[in-house]
Amino acid sequence: MAARRNAQAPVQTLASRAHEKRSTSAAPLSRRGSRTYAHSVAMSETVHAELAAHLLRCDRQEDICLATYVPSTGATRTTRIIATVELPHEGEREVHGNATITGGYVLRVAGEAARANRGVVLLHSHPGGRGWQAMSAPDADCESSYAELVRQLTGLPLVGMTLAGDETWSARVWIDGTARWAGSVRRVGPTTATSWNAELVPAKVDERSQARTIAAWGEDLHRDITRLRVLVVGVGSVGLDIVQRLAATGLFEIGVMDYDHVEELNRDRMIGATRRDARLHRRKIDVAARLARQAATAPSVTVHLHPESICTATGLTAALDYDVIFSCVDRPWPRAVLNAIAYSDLIPVIDGGIAIDTLPNGGMRGATRRAQTVVPGRPCLSCSGQISMAEVSLEMSGDLDDPEYIRRAGREPVSGRPNVAALCAGVSASQLEQFVSLVTRPGGQPVPGPLRFSLAAHHLEHLAHATQPYCPAEESVALGDDRVDLTRELNPTGPEQASGARRWSLTWLWRWVRLQISTVVDRVIESMQNATVGEMR
Repeated sequence: MAARRNAQAPVQTLASRAHEKRSTSAAPLSRRGSRTYAHSVAMSETVHAELAAHLLRCDRQEDICLATYVPSTGATRTTRIIATVELPHEGEREVHGNATITGGYVLRVAGEAARANRGVVLLHSHPGGRGWQAMSAPDADCESSYAELVRQLTGLPLVGMTLAGDETWSARVWIDGTARWAGSVRRVGPTTATSWNAELVPAKVDERSQARTIAAWGEDLHRDITRLRVLVVGVGSVGLDIVQRLAATGLFEIGVMDYDHVEELNRDRMIGATRRDARLHRRKIDVAARLARQAATAPSVTVHLHPESICTATGLTAALDYDVIFSCVDRPWPRAVLNAIAYSDLIPVIDGGIAIDTLPNGGMRGATRRAQTVVPGRPCLSCSGQISMAEVSLEMSGDLDDPEYIRRAGREPVSGRPNVAALCAGVSASQLEQFVSLVTRPGGQPVPGPLRFSLAAHHLEHLAHATQPYCPAEESVALGDDRVDLTRELNPTGPEQASGARRWSLTWLWRWVRLQISTVVDRVIESMQNATVGEMR
């Protein structure tokens, strides 16, 4: 790939033929081998298909093009989301084994990106390459030269990307004249795939404890799955089960988000929570982390704790660090937040829930569970009827938790609805099945549309929901940080709340001290048990 000399812009040559057969990531890394990475790239399946059609030519020559991106800023990771593909106009590039572009092409796209508050992506292909691709010195020289020009015009760093012949992407972000390698590139849709930088995100398989799982889908795919950062929002009856099964599958990083504590009334559904957890009012996320560590088969597992609501700015920012999110919440507002970022930030959201219908005499009329994956190319939670935006507004205003409003409106309270542990298992199984379909594509099939199971008739339906006209969520694909903000700061503290807090401060301090001591004791016992198991092996 090369740039044709032009009075408008600097000219460099990108020589990549020598690297077509290489599949290793090449850049020197500040934290080589660490699982922590600060940069990733995402695109929809539609964008990937458009780019692949242009870059992977039938004559197997290299090609080149530009695109624009929007940032999606998480707590520890920034994802550059490709928003538009800007194919070259006539005369802006030539193909002759390698590919040549003009400085005018770069200036045109950078100008358009600047007007839309977007950055620029420079993409080229290695048709003979396989896996994550390296950069040659000429490649680096060219991208670094354009990086400064693009930064001056757009105020955002240039992203360089390479597409290998097997449709594996690699990416780097040019910051202060240095290429910072991305840890992953994900393409999101009904069929979802992730390209991994093995230098930044290694995956060591434990064949003794994961042999049966590996046999189900193969070692290469297993390595890809275990690298995923997966967040479970809501770790009650359903979410707690999902966390343990993800850990048993071999995932290295799992996040749990919930601001609630364990109470005695939770124990008939939270399998694994103990009487001691309820007596100490232990945080649900601490219980989830303990059970995840006990179930884990990965050589090392990290459980990230998020004791906040997804409806807050802090919770949303934390969620943007993940590759897949399980929605295990039963209220409309958090579902609406997750529904939005599934499209705006290209993070697949796997939603599920159950509704139990009782008879006036107290018997069970039936139960219905639903599960669906929210990604571009599938209807959103609003279009499928899983949430009502009117209900979202009521919850955001506080009316859904106002007993007087509930009484006057003749409504049922949102919290405290019937639930049964035996049926919760069906919900977690349905959501996990969606996850497996999303990341493994069994039989080459994409993830299905919304599913509904009716207990009384034992009937599974594929619901024929479609995108509604002018759907705001599905029209907001790849907005990133320009998404519509549905978050609010919860529980504002005024004089009355502050006075109450002072009265209860000593009580809560003593409870906190007891909880910390108990947690330390539990961790010591857990470590001793794990060490004993290791010696027995």
